[in-house]
Amino acid sequence: MIVDRDAIIHWLENNVPPSRLQHILGVEQMSKQLAQIHGADAEKAQTAGLTHDLAKYFPADQLLAMAQQRGIEIDEICAVRPHLLHAEVSAIVAKEEFQIEDEEILSAIAQHTLGDREMSKLSCIVFVADKLEPNRGDSDDLNAMREVAWENLYRSVYQVCDLSIEKLMRKGHPIHPRTVAARNWAMSKC
Repeated sequence: MIVDRDAIIHWLENNVPPSRLQHILGVEQMSKQLAQIHGADAEKAQTAGLTHDLAKYFPADQLLAMAQQRGIEIDEICAVRPHLLHAEVSAIVAKEEFQIEDEEILSAIAQHTLGDREMSKLSCIVFVADKLEPNRGDSDDLNAMREVAWENLYRSVYQVCDLSIEKLMRKGHPIHPRTVAARNWAMSKC
């Protein structure tokens, strides 16, 4: 698999703000490191990390249209909060814009926001790296969660789900069933 990293970065520079690019590069690096530690393909992890947020700044109507055109399920939560579709749409952009055909990479991109039950190791890695990469902050809680990520990938997945669920509850937002399913599945793997 040959991916033109420079072309992807150039595209990102034109489509996301500098702070988001820093986050993306953090996810790319952490995904690669987690893959090396947990016995996954580091090149695939790096590629998925680099391309996970390609559609992050697409307008809501574009996300909905692209998802609908490609047959992606738009449930009632995503219909009201179309930004949640950016993960699935980012996988479409990765395939169409950068000819990434590897289904494991595309699944990792598509699952990085909400998670899912029975994710591949690569999907778990990108899911965790997206929430815990160093640019997300330096609190004691985040650092403790990062330590878990290096030691037990599945425990890290359910901790990240707990963190996301807690934030959503505090804000009064709905909790997507896929995140609950990912949490429960990851707990059963520990």
